[in-house]
Amino acid sequence: MTRVLALDYGSARCGCAVSDPTGTLATPLPVVARPGTEAGLNEIAAVVRDQEASRVVVGLPVSLSGQEGAQAVEARGFAEQLRGVVEVPVETWDERFTTRMAQATPGRHAEDSRAAAHLLQSWLEAHS
Repeated sequence: MTRVLALDYGSARCGCAVSDPTGTLATPLPVVARPGTEAGLNEIAAVVRDQEASRVVVGLPVSLSGQEGAQAVEARGFAEQLRGVVEVPVETWDERFTTRMAQATPGRHAEDSRAAAHLLQSWLEAHS
């Protein structure tokens, strides 16, 4: 497996995490401010290149019942925008409970990036 970049999308900031090349560990990265803007999208595209990611996974906020609300629609729209600026596949992945797990996980990176790391760990385990 090659590196995978996970994004915990929010309109103000986007948490980022990347896997190791073996697809075993997820490591938080610095957040990207205003990811839906041209500058934010370009910064994420630079992270994809710099980390040599072969795939991007965008967190999809769904309710406990599996319903998608306005935030999920916004995350899907962001994923679609991102497809226009990166040359790797972009997919969405259920991010339920990742913020809670991030709140319980200490670390030097922002909570959003710790949430992205939990999202990525879930994706990696499902795809191993």
